[in-house]
Amino acid sequence: MYDRVIKRILDIIISLAVILVLSPVYLITALLVRVKLGSPVLFSQLRPGYHEKIFRMYKFRSMTDERDENGKLLPDEVRLTPFGAKLRSTSLDELPEMFNILKGDMSIVGPRPQLVRDIVFMTEEQRHRADVRPGLTGLAQINGRNAISWKKKLEYDLEYIRNESFLYDLKIFFGTFAAVFRHDDINMEGEATALDMGDWLLKEGKVTEEEYLKKQEEAKELIRRSGL
Repeated sequence: MYDRVIKRILDIIISLAVILVLSPVYLITALLVRVKLGSPVLFSQLRPGYHEKIFRMYKFRSMTDERDENGKLLPDEVRLTPFGAKLRSTSLDELPEMFNILKGDMSIVGPRPQLVRDIVFMTEEQRHRADVRPGLTGLAQINGRNAISWKKKLEYDLEYIRNESFLYDLKIFFGTFAAVFRHDDINMEGEATALDMGDWLLKEGKVTEEEYLKKQEEAKELIRRSGL
């Protein structure tokens, strides 16, 4: 009852209120992104949502589109500007996700929507994180965010699924403000951006190169089937 009805009503009310009240912040941020990084202002990416249904998630762009002589995007640490890093540390880049919440793709609180190429590396148990709508913030985000391992992050996601309730969501919601104001745990130490799950597993020696490439193809097939 809470997850299906009450939580959805709260998501609509809160997301609509945030969009209206913070409309000047949306406008100013969009203008700054346009001046600092150029067009487009928004960055969209396909993410698996409720029951792993793929949707298009929106953020304010925080990286340039700089490419090498072969047309390949430069590494994240090169494309992430000081302005973009500030957007991420303050979570202002996440503001457009309020429209995803209003639409019903996401919730205010829930496991963060990871990449399609992340879920293919998860175990059957770990994929139960998709039993609820993905969230703007979640239990993992107030307990280390991107600075913790993928294993720990997914453990937090499953713990949330088991304990989801109004009071639990309220605790996470207010805990998020403290995490944002601290500006810490944005990424793993030594990384400009968070590692994909497959890259982390490969780095840790938990999958072979062959397994890694096979899973990447599986992710591409899921995206093709989505039709987005």
